[in-house]
Amino acid sequence: MKLATYKDGSRDGQLVVVSRDLGAAHYATGTASRLQQVLDDWNFMAPQLQDLYEQLNAGRARHAFPFEPRQCMAPLPRAYQWADGSAYLNHVELVRKARNAEVPASFYTDPLMYQGGSDDFLGPRDDVAVPSEAMGIDFEAEIAVVTGDVRMGASPEQALDGIRLVMLANDWSLRNLIPAELAKGFGFFQSKPATAFSPVAVTPDELGDAWEGGRVHLTLQSTWNGRKVGMCDAGPEMTFHFGQLIAHIAKTRNVRAGSIVGSGTVSNKDWTRGYSCIAEKRCIETIQDGQPSTEFMQYGDTIRIEMKGRDGQSLFGAIEQTVAEPA
Repeated sequence: MKLATYKDGSRDGQLVVVSRDLGAAHYATGTASRLQQVLDDWNFMAPQLQDLYEQLNAGRARHAFPFEPRQCMAPLPRAYQWADGSAYLNHVELVRKARNAEVPASFYTDPLMYQGGSDDFLGPRDDVAVPSEAMGIDFEAEIAVVTGDVRMGASPEQALDGIRLVMLANDWSLRNLIPAELAKGFGFFQSKPATAFSPVAVTPDELGDAWEGGRVHLTLQSTWNGRKVGMCDAGPEMTFHFGQLIAHIAKTRNVRAGSIVGSGTVSNKDWTRGYSCIAEKRCIETIQDGQPSTEFMQYGDTIRIEMKGRDGQSLFGAIEQTVAEPA
């Protein structure tokens, strides 16, 4: 099934069920008003929402209305945890190669992950407000999953069973703030503004055979200022699958329902497939030409991130955002 959260003036919005073709929606208030309620009691509430989803797809839902992505908050507008990985090691390799540094051997056996802010997410059509263009504004096209409860010490296979929903993410980065923050040895903080997510989150079964081995084997498209810059294959080059990422978090603590785990920037060794963040393009330019030539984003720039199924239809709806000055 496909779920979204509509804006209603509150912090957590109103949960809606969305049809498979993203054409229609229906409020889920007969079952739950918020997505977190469903995640907390998944085995009881999910079947009820599945029934509504089937009615909606069959055209039998009595109070259905046209689905409007502009009315959407993030599917889970605030979460107990947002942990983002860097599971596509080609991205790490490019960054290291551009500054003539080796990738530590441990990076290939132990996932990279940071804990981001989860109290304030952006909706798929919300502007991203950045204090200054000089901060190095960059998009990052990713895949993310929402979990149920996963116990401490869970294996990667057990962690896969804890995945409830899949969605897209734009993990905004302020590149020019990152070096000084990492130099402190304590990780990202101000360099990571609020993350945006796709209009809808889907259960893994909606992906069909594209969901295999904890990976989404489909193309992630990134379009910057109307120009398609990335057609990256999200499947085979994901070094650590989502089960491994979740198990990494669960090594020393429980992972609770409503945790969001990101894949990191989707990246391919084949440079002709483009890029899912500007930093990667700049690394390629540095490797080829000795210095980067592509500038970071400016006020008024737009980014569209989308993934289509094997039938050519949008699976999650598109993230479409504009970079803006703070109000």
